[in-house]
Amino acid sequence: MENILEINNLCKKYESFELQNVNLCVPKGMIMGLIGENGAGKTTTIKSILNIIKADSGNIKVFNLDIKDNDEEIKEDIGVVLDDCFLSEYLTPLDINKIMKNIYKKWDEQIYFKYIDSFKLPKNKISKDFSNGMKMKLKIAVALSHHPKLLILDEPTSGLDPVARSEILDIFQEFIQDEEHAILVSSHITTDLEHIADYITFINEGKIVFTRPKDELLENYGIVKCGEKEFNTIEKNDYIKYKKNRYEYEILVENKVEFKKKYDIEVIDKPTIEEIMLIYIKGVK
Repeated sequence: MENILEINNLCKKYESFELQNVNLCVPKGMIMGLIGENGAGKTTTIKSILNIIKADSGNIKVFNLDIKDNDEEIKEDIGVVLDDCFLSEYLTPLDINKIMKNIYKKWDEQIYFKYIDSFKLPKNKISKDFSNGMKMKLKIAVALSHHPKLLILDEPTSGLDPVARSEILDIFQEFIQDEEHAILVSSHITTDLEHIADYITFINEGKIVFTRPKDELLENYGIVKCGEKEFNTIEKNDYIKYKKNRYEYEILVENKVEFKKKYDIEVIDKPTIEEIMLIYIKGVK
């Protein structure tokens, strides 16, 4: 499988935070979901890919080109949605079209206005007067309208109602259908990633905890709920972490089939991505 994005041993040190040896690959035709709490390193990683932040060490290749030496060429083929909008809020969608025509060689105003109409965005209204959901739709329209090969998205469904979120997720899935495109998407709305992601990368405190195929993650992992007596019979090597609640223990296991063979536990719950992340972060070993 050919990778559209490769990150090797990426490091970036700040006074109160350090990104440590991040390794990440996004294959063609795939959607990679990036999860982690605020401050875990998701945005630093994304901005490093876009050469907005200069890494201390490590290597980033996009389309098999080094980002340090081929910045302009690479960005021509990347569609980006970030929290920080680099366009003035005093521009209308019509103004943005005029500007983008001079930035991107492959800017397609026909596609752009198709999205503007589909999203029901007023063409002559400044985006400062848009709702948060409308602003996000405008960013997505811009990101998709210059025929990118890779989408890099930071919280792209934030502020959208369930109907609009579903519409946007369908667009993302259509984008990768030709198996030549790919998406890296960071989101706190983990249910969205459960619908569209092929892989999940979990970053915590500046380190990659795991990268797993999403289906494998949700099918193989399990959450065991039991009392203290049962918990004390379980060996530490047989679970990842646990959380102690008021009345029970919640134990995260990596292979629920093997766990069930070894212990007399009848019910092992299928976890959500959010539950897996929370027990990793809040749980203890």
